[in-house]
Amino acid sequence: MSADNMKLTLKIWRQKNANAKGHFDTHTLDGVTSHMSFLEMLDVLNEQIIQEKKEPVAFEHDCREGICGTCSLVINGYPHGPQQGTTTCQLHMRHFKDGDTITIEPWRSAAFPIVKDLVVNRDSFDRIIQAGGYISVNTGQAQDGNAIPIEKDVANEAMDAATCIGCGACVAACPNASAMLFTSAKVSHLAHMPQGEVEASQRAIRMVEQHDAEGFGRCSNITACEAECPKEISVEHIARLNREYLSASVGSDK
Repeated sequence: MSADNMKLTLKIWRQKNANAKGHFDTHTLDGVTSHMSFLEMLDVLNEQIIQEKKEPVAFEHDCREGICGTCSLVINGYPHGPQQGTTTCQLHMRHFKDGDTITIEPWRSAAFPIVKDLVVNRDSFDRIIQAGGYISVNTGQAQDGNAIPIEKDVANEAMDAATCIGCGACVAACPNASAMLFTSAKVSHLAHMPQGEVEASQRAIRMVEQHDAEGFGRCSNITACEAECPKEISVEHIARLNREYLSASVGSDK
């Protein structure tokens, strides 16, 4: 068999809903090419399952361009798969070889209840953003983009944090199921900008409190989140979040 025509064994988590007992189904898939993306491979699998008159595997996807964070899968124990800095939809089958057994699971976190099979509910992230991940602006004519001068280094740091796509890989990678990397990125990118000063005194407190209320675990500085983040968000933002939280807690001026 050529390297461009692989036969794989797929162990896939199946679960009807959050309250049902889940299990692994095993499938054999032939004719997988190295040019397929991982999601395209799953599309082919579902075509095979449908032809067998069975229910296809539910999994999430949207843009398939690595920018939306929807394609949340744990592949062989790695969130988004073994390739660093890559979302599942941008992972290609050339990173696997003929005869491989691939285990595919959803994110594992009480704060991400399973909807079905490989699909999880990440509304908890939205509620963390709603708690403080915004800036207050006056309605009316939008301000010119260059009206507030911002140093390039500061703007770059803010942009590095803003690249977080909210996929939840940090939660899946963390043994404590902590979402501190996500929360810190959302706090940090606003804390760097003058427009974010309006809510600065309460942003960190509100978002951390919501993080805890959602059931996410505590950060214990293992840094697995940084290693598995598809956008390679730095744990330095967690340190920034801690400073913002402490500043707001003691009521000191920034």
